[in-house]
Amino acid sequence: MQLVRQNEKNTMKRRRSGTSPSGCGRSPVGHRPACAVLAALLVAAVGSGCASGSGGRAGGEDGHRERPVVGYPGAEAGTNPGAGHPGGPGERAPQVREPGEAHENAKLSPAVRAMLAKKWGLDKTPLIAPAPPVVKPRITTRKGFEVEDGDDSLPPVFTTVPTKDRVVFLTIDDGSEKDPELLQMMDELDIPYSAFLSDYEVSDNYGYFGEAQRLGVALNNHTLTHPYLPGLPYTEQKREICHQQDIIEKQFGKRPVLFRPPYGNYNGDTLRIARSCGIKAVPLWNAEAFPDHMEWREEDEDLHPGDIILTHFRGRGEWGGSMADLVRAVMKTVTDRGYAVARLEDYV
Repeated sequence: MQLVRQNEKNTMKRRRSGTSPSGCGRSPVGHRPACAVLAALLVAAVGSGCASGSGGRAGGEDGHRERPVVGYPGAEAGTNPGAGHPGGPGERAPQVREPGEAHENAKLSPAVRAMLAKKWGLDKTPLIAPAPPVVKPRITTRKGFEVEDGDDSLPPVFTTVPTKDRVVFLTIDDGSEKDPELLQMMDELDIPYSAFLSDYEVSDNYGYFGEAQRLGVALNNHTLTHPYLPGLPYTEQKREICHQQDIIEKQFGKRPVLFRPPYGNYNGDTLRIARSCGIKAVPLWNAEAFPDHMEWREEDEDLHPGDIILTHFRGRGEWGGSMADLVRAVMKTVTDRGYAVARLEDYV
């Protein structure tokens, strides 16, 4: 079977941003509702608070619901930030936010959202994505990414979602770094992202990703052990892909429909196997984010409507910055260029 994609590291264009992530002291890892976080700042503010219709996605009722403390069942001793989490260790959290459901922070006033951005060290307030499309766009395999047999029934492989909306999609791979600050930061700032999980990285703490799921993160398939799939026989590829499907369904209650092959490498067997165990689409990426720079697939080294951004669950030990540093750098690029971050699952 012909190899389709080579190592993505060799195809991405690297550009240093020249901007170091802005400092933001680590906040308490226990999550509090956005208005509670800013209560002291808002006492003297006139007309701020949690009013609807100001910068919200599609309006909404006045005020917002109190949200439970961010904690995650199953965390190792000393790392659980949510002692008040509903349900004890090992118990799945309720009320998973579904794709398409607006985050409460979308209903906050611009003043509150600006204060949250400042709290987390962002230069600008993140733009709010438009309402998800009523009809999802038709996605096809990107030209040049087809497999040799040209089977149109295989899951499409793509790097950009066809849309005119000025949105991009943030995806985070693997799962080695389980930073509680990331959960709090992304929840308070209302920045959606999709996780592509490899079991060998996440099996020591499924609870962390269960909490991410409860906060609206879709959990997708990135194989069991992150191998180079085209180098494996059919049976081994099937185990890597389909057994990971089973594990995610068992641990998190929902079988993925999106799959990302490690390194972006796949062949015809990969796509046929993925289709056989429930995969509908194979999103790759058009840009890759690091705490101090971006790498680009396209020659123009720019974002485009519908682009997928890749990054990884990694921390200071591997790339010299925290997950919060990474988010600050990504959001500077995205917001400066006039884009909002939307949920990939709302479009695919």
